[in-house]
Amino acid sequence: MESVVNIVWRIKLKIVVLVKQVPATDHVKMDEETGTMIRDGVASEVNSLDLYAIEEAVRIKEKLGDGVEITVISMGPKKAVEAVKSAIALGCDKGYVLNDKKFAGSDTWSTAYALSAGIKSLVGDFDMVLCGERATDGETGQVGPEVGAYLDIPVLTYVSKIEQIHEGKLIAQRAIEGGHERVETRMPVLVSVVKEINDPRMPNFKGKMKAKNAEIPLVTAEDIHADETKLGLKGSPTRVVKIFRPRVTRKGRVVSAKDDPEGAVNGLMGFFKDKGMI
Repeated sequence: MESVVNIVWRIKLKIVVLVKQVPATDHVKMDEETGTMIRDGVASEVNSLDLYAIEEAVRIKEKLGDGVEITVISMGPKKAVEAVKSAIALGCDKGYVLNDKKFAGSDTWSTAYALSAGIKSLVGDFDMVLCGERATDGETGQVGPEVGAYLDIPVLTYVSKIEQIHEGKLIAQRAIEGGHERVETRMPVLVSVVKEINDPRMPNFKGKMKAKNAEIPLVTAEDIHADETKLGLKGSPTRVVKIFRPRVTRKGRVVSAKDDPEGAVNGLMGFFKDKGMI
């Protein structure tokens, strides 16, 4: 029989899931003057790797009971509400969008600061922050661990399996080169997950109706008591200084063995010698 302490702790479990709305992969465009991504008027979707974090949060809730509360937080334009509603349709409980012109141009460090401030202000005490391995638009994989740094909590990256949540501790497996490692940490903890962890579900009708009726507040920098010097471009220690498209040129000659096999072989060998390959 489980201890009473464990049962009481379980019903207070609070999970935060970080999601991002990204441009569809075939519509990514950059502003060459500012070095920032163009999002207005571009088809968007939920970052595909965040779906695994959403699914894992919902599975934890299904396993531990309805006392588990899942809050979704995103930062972006107003249309990021769609990403949060998608998460609610999949089983999350509520969500917020950090939306303010002061967030514009944020690099990963500034973004992580805003998200951590949002977690502190909107959720308060929590047990776990779940996020995807990386976003498909930036491909840095930095925001999750940086949020953990701002929150001053343990960070587990590349998590492929959550084995146990028990009395304030979490046991998980991390995907590493050549295999997996099993780790245990105290909670609260930030966990970034990889695709191996689960298979995301599709939303059902009940979930879609819940999402449709859900109110997703737009939260400003002032609402989360953020230090404005740490936001946006002025709060970002990194800059995109140049954007260019690499030229792909293919200069060569066609060597055919159809009429002159020996000549073709000699020509090919001559080409390799000219390039210093043999």
